[in-house]
Amino acid sequence: MTYYGHGTAAERWERARQFFDAKEYVTAAGILDALADEVPEQVAPRLLLARAYYHSAQLVRAEGELRKVIELDPVEGYARLMLGRTLERQGRTADAAPHLRLAAALSGGFAEV
Repeated sequence: MTYYGHGTAAERWERARQFFDAKEYVTAAGILDALADEVPEQVAPRLLLARAYYHSAQLVRAEGELRKVIELDPVEGYARLMLGRTLERQGRTADAAPHLRLAAALSGGFAEV
């Protein structure tokens, strides 16, 4: 993984996306972890990091990153949906429900609320 972390932020972002698209979630997360810390005000790297954690069954880490995304952007509907799904996968359905309802409302799915 050593050389994956080299290059500009843009190069590492592209490399992480390629690994993510290839379903190499652990490698993508390794690149994105440092990148997300470098640009803490940006939502996209942290959201992709959370997705990589989710897909590699690192649910506690995914939850932590999703909570950071929501702190940065409280109306990020996809992050709300992912947080709800992450909590469900951990067996925490009561904790998941408010996030899933809010995600539905943010996406225009008011009938689901």
